[in-house]
Amino acid sequence: MNGLYKGLSPLWARQIPYTVMKFVAFEKTVEAFYKNVFTKPKNEYSKGTQLSITFCSGYIAGILCALVSQPADTMVSKLNNMKTAGSTMDNVRQIYSEIGFSGLWRGMGARIIMIGTLTGLQWWIYDSFKTMVGLQTTGGAPVPAKK
Repeated sequence: MNGLYKGLSPLWARQIPYTVMKFVAFEKTVEAFYKNVFTKPKNEYSKGTQLSITFCSGYIAGILCALVSQPADTMVSKLNNMKTAGSTMDNVRQIYSEIGFSGLWRGMGARIIMIGTLTGLQWWIYDSFKTMVGLQTTGGAPVPAKK
């Protein structure tokens, strides 16, 4: 039974910060784009421009997701490939002693490209769907109601 759960703690150490970063970074990046770069009211930009902002914001959020999750993801992969039984913390210590701090970051460039692209596309698909059903894209100041 222990083998089924040996990677659970490191998985949580990866997935929780990853998910928090995905949402917070995306929202803050969209907000920053509309505040600092695209400064006209959001509704003055085409849907294509708004969806481009969505994709770029998602890509930036994905880069940050990759940065916060890489060490734990490396550890989860190594733990799942271990043949020895032992406590999770003992196994984590053993892996860390073998690969060191720099080993936790191997493959970061490829991960940034992969996670950045996937996250950007996820947010783009989400906002594309929202526009198809008549909703607004994410972010920007709300459009004031006309009187």
